[in-house]
Amino acid sequence: MYYVVAALFVINCFVLMFVILLQQGKGGDIASAFGGGSSQAAFGARSGATVLSRATTVCAVLFVVGAVVLGILGQRGPGSVIGGRSQQAPASAPAAPAPAAPAAPAPTPAK
Repeated sequence: MYYVVAALFVINCFVLMFVILLQQGKGGDIASAFGGGSSQAAFGARSGATVLSRATTVCAVLFVVGAVVLGILGQRGPGSVIGGRSQQAPASAPAAPAPAAPAAPAPTPAK
């Protein structure tokens, strides 16, 4: 479940970036910075909500909801196959120690 929500969240982030970058700026050119804009309103003329602005609103709401859901699911963690197994006890009998040094070979008689 966590990975499905995370994948949808990433897709929503890319769509949100794409929709924001497609929108036209509202009087952000250099003429409006120095008072040369044609509108007398403080922030430009109000226009109706376009498809892109509505898509931005929907994606922004889905972004916030997705972030909250991922935060809640992330506290529990995605789960693991070996996460629920109990740890095995160590072996009870220790291994026999190795000899310290090998015995010296017996001298051979001279001929």
